[in-house]
Amino acid sequence: MDSEISRIFALRDILNTHNHKYYVLNQPEISDREFDALMRELTDLEARHPEVDDPLSPSRRVGSDLTDGFRQVAHVYPMLSLGNTYSVDEVDDFLHRADNALAGQKVTVVGEMKFDGTSISLIYERGRLVRAVTRGDGEKGDDVTENVKTIKSIPLTLRGDGYPDMFEIRGEIVLPWKAFDRLNREREFNEEPLFANPRNAASGTLKLMNPAEVARRGLDAYFYYLLGENLPSDNHYDNMMAARSWGFKVSHVMTRLESIDEVDKFISYWDTERKKLPVATDGLVFKVNSLRQQLNLGFTAKSPRWAIAYKFAAERALTRLRFVSFEVGRMGIITPVANLEPVLLSGTIVKRASLHNEDIIKQLDIHEHDMLYVEKGGEIIPKITGVDEKARVEGEVPVSFVSHCPSCGTPLVRVEGEASWVCPNKYGCGPQIAGRIEHFVGRRAMNIDGIGEETVQQLIDADLIHNIADLYDLKVEDLEHLDRFGVRSARRLVEGVDQSRLVPFERVVFALSIPFVGETVAKKLARAVGDIDTLMSMDSIRLSAIDDIGPKIAEKVVEYFESPENREIIARLRAAGLQFAAESRESKGGSEALAGKTIVISGTFALHSRDNYKEMIELHGGKNAGSISKKTDFVLAGENMGPAKLEKAKALGIPVIDENEFLKMIGGE
Repeated sequence: MDSEISRIFALRDILNTHNHKYYVLNQPEISDREFDALMRELTDLEARHPEVDDPLSPSRRVGSDLTDGFRQVAHVYPMLSLGNTYSVDEVDDFLHRADNALAGQKVTVVGEMKFDGTSISLIYERGRLVRAVTRGDGEKGDDVTENVKTIKSIPLTLRGDGYPDMFEIRGEIVLPWKAFDRLNREREFNEEPLFANPRNAASGTLKLMNPAEVARRGLDAYFYYLLGENLPSDNHYDNMMAARSWGFKVSHVMTRLESIDEVDKFISYWDTERKKLPVATDGLVFKVNSLRQQLNLGFTAKSPRWAIAYKFAAERALTRLRFVSFEVGRMGIITPVANLEPVLLSGTIVKRASLHNEDIIKQLDIHEHDMLYVEKGGEIIPKITGVDEKARVEGEVPVSFVSHCPSCGTPLVRVEGEASWVCPNKYGCGPQIAGRIEHFVGRRAMNIDGIGEETVQQLIDADLIHNIADLYDLKVEDLEHLDRFGVRSARRLVEGVDQSRLVPFERVVFALSIPFVGETVAKKLARAVGDIDTLMSMDSIRLSAIDDIGPKIAEKVVEYFESPENREIIARLRAAGLQFAAESRESKGGSEALAGKTIVISGTFALHSRDNYKEMIELHGGKNAGSISKKTDFVLAGENMGPAKLEKAKALGIPVIDENEFLKMIGGE
């Protein structure tokens, strides 16, 4: 049991990390399929261990692409993700379940292409575009209306008639292959980092603060779902055909399918024909056509029961291994990387692919200059899946893992019970030093404006910084004469460092790069211990007594603070004025009004945002939960509360209160 609970905590941190890299940094490191497998494992384990329920678990949320630069807007209808499958048989099972649930009613489904871009929700009133919002976290997203207005395929005013006075239409913002290739040619010429794929390019473009640059890049959009009152039809297909007549770009792929046989043929046809399309795709979507039947089938906590996404099998290519390089990460882990003869795969040129660890190299039995099979899992991340042994050149030797750090030359150490080799020279190994500083300045940590990966390395090379504490000694005159710097950019960096002194304690703990301490664990630690001195003095037994802090995390925390180098850095950061104590609940106006209560929030609110209410619940001693169970004390409900949640609350006899009643409960207005 203990090992399963430890795995739950590890999976949560892994999935939170990949969610952040995928949705925020636009730098995915694993395929959709691998992510889905990890999520399924977590969901199964959490179902077996309700005692470690956590409303902040990645199993409870849709990945977020929120940024600081845009106003956040609540969705009228939550933007849920679809259940994924990579198997035709599982699509057929989905259809059988729908048939059975609808008790013999005739079921027609609509087959659609799953475009590989970034989701968007558009609101129209009286035939005019009034708002465009990204998916965000599913409950709220970024208002990108001004940028969306520059996309020529999106109608600003509708054509024809018959559209409702107000409705929402959802679609996918994409960057066509031609525009993607042109953009990367420009970036290569300007010596800028290339976009990995059209999805990242589309997402990054939509979040630019300059609408003129957005317009220049050539985004496109396809639309796939209509929501609202007084829709023109009681079925999905006819609604989308009506939307097409109003001026929306609805894919010609969209087809009504009357049987499982037709669905299977649709999958077989588009598995190859999709490669002729002008935009990137990563699968198909199947939706029950009748809106009444959709309503009857309902939703799970994360996705509709009336729709499913089928992901295409990864495209595979064969290319020659040039050499294997070894890269050092922030925590000292050595990652082998296959450097390949360039090969075209899913519309992009692949030159490199991670080999992950020594065990993978041995398992695949990779020899020098082998011909390797490369796939793009989910058509994003290149992955080595096999070796063409028949093409092996006689006399080539197996690839051997390095015994010393490729950066600093220190002998490597094998992590007990794991496949990783680590450089133990934490304080003298360049990539580890740079990695910790890059993490420290990141948006979700200290959020220091004006410092990125290149700037960190530039400051290290200039002998201005050697660790995170050195950032607080930087002066404008140290920076203004460096390449790509001037007085203005130097002042911006120093001001960003100065403002980081106000970052709360829990984010400071996260920023320190303590092994296994991600955002969620850092928050748990900060709130439980209260200040840095207490945290530094605690042994592993006391740390393990904190909720969700297992022995492995506790040991790493103790080990971190036992290091003289780390303790010196903490002392310097303290002297620099960082927040090393958590604000008390009372100092922030909190109370014990909700002590011991578990609360679920649902719907949209007029007086405060959902995030504000979640903060209020914690501030007054309560616990936020993502789903309703027997442990729920009450539901805080706004407009458009999810029907499934309302039905479950009634079935369990759980009180449902509005925001006015809630505010009175905590002594507010």
